[in-house]
Amino acid sequence: MKPYLYTIIEKERLAEMLDTFYHCMDIPIQVLDGEGQILLACGETTTYCSLFKKRLTQADSCRQLHASASKKAIDLGEPYIFSCHASLNHIVFPLISRNALMGSVLAGPFLMDEPDSVLIEDIARRYPFTTSELLEMYDESKSLRVVPPARVTHLSRMIFYMFSGLISEGRQQLLINRNKLHQQNRISETIQMYKSSGQAPVQAYPYEKERQLITKLKTGDVPKAKALLNELLGYVFFSEGSNLEIVKSRALEICALLSRAAIEGGATSDSILKVNNQLLTVIPSTRNMDDLCYKLQEAIDVFNDCMFESVPSANNELVKKAVHYISRNYALPVTLESVAAHVHLNPSYFSTMFRQATGSTFKEYLSMVRVEESKRLLANTDYSLIDIAVATGFQDQSYFSKVFKRYTGLTPGQYR
Repeated sequence: MKPYLYTIIEKERLAEMLDTFYHCMDIPIQVLDGEGQILLACGETTTYCSLFKKRLTQADSCRQLHASASKKAIDLGEPYIFSCHASLNHIVFPLISRNALMGSVLAGPFLMDEPDSVLIEDIARRYPFTTSELLEMYDESKSLRVVPPARVTHLSRMIFYMFSGLISEGRQQLLINRNKLHQQNRISETIQMYKSSGQAPVQAYPYEKERQLITKLKTGDVPKAKALLNELLGYVFFSEGSNLEIVKSRALEICALLSRAAIEGGATSDSILKVNNQLLTVIPSTRNMDDLCYKLQEAIDVFNDCMFESVPSANNELVKKAVHYISRNYALPVTLESVAAHVHLNPSYFSTMFRQATGSTFKEYLSMVRVEESKRLLANTDYSLIDIAVATGFQDQSYFSKVFKRYTGLTPGQYR
């Protein structure tokens, strides 16, 4: 019966890719089915492995280990580097469709250091080899390919680039899995921070992070906005535990904050209403924490796109690039000319395009970014007004106060 994997990917194409990899890298490589059975292979089985398998029990089979490692790689969203029962290294990359394992690509075995007696001693502790068998394996270990750790990282990337395009939907799902894992790691770090600080949840709600989140979204700084979102989610988990329904309520509150920030950043009410209606449907129906957190992270991208949707597609990325440049450099003497040069446009044309995209002149937008940052410093630090003026890119304290009052209705001192 034809393996299911071959109904998705042509066998001939896989064979050609394996052959190319093996002859370039001199490392054995195989294609496995979803159960870990070998479908295709390039490179001979090492004598070391053949000797080792004589003592390998069914419970420790290579097939089961490879299938398990493939599933681990799905969760990671990238190739998984692991050590087998024989203490040899492998790299496995999953071939998935709809997040289900269809098969995998397995490269190895190889070592990351020159073999020594420690390798054999470790095996002797775990398996009942005779002394003569161990000595024979030690001799054969010297013929194993050695790949330094730094090169293994590049080898892993090569495998991803070579094979991730075989199932386009699978590649996208792996990227989502990787991003989810990264997000959960950041959230966990925040939870540990609150636990170690001993802060009482009721007293410690980070309103300042909410304000920073709004500012970063309004100014188009998506990476910082996502980082702040994860810190807020970390607090929510710390204070509410694993109560999914309560976390959903907090998620909807965060969405309300993001939607207001997007409108203030130039998004139309109609576009934000559509996004909010979708989130009001999706969030309540989400069944686990990881998916809920990732939906919020995706919402930041969507709200950010809404802020630029009125910009012609040819200019969209240029405006985003300019906005990101301003958000990173507002404390410097940024000018229309310097930002126009950064995006390789004529200053006059850039000025017109920027106003059409953001609804503000370049000068108004820059002042808004600086005022938002100064509000954060006024509320959370004891810096002097002149220090805050300088830190946020204003020429002097007098001009800072004038601009600040125009945007907020208060002087910096009154705001503090």
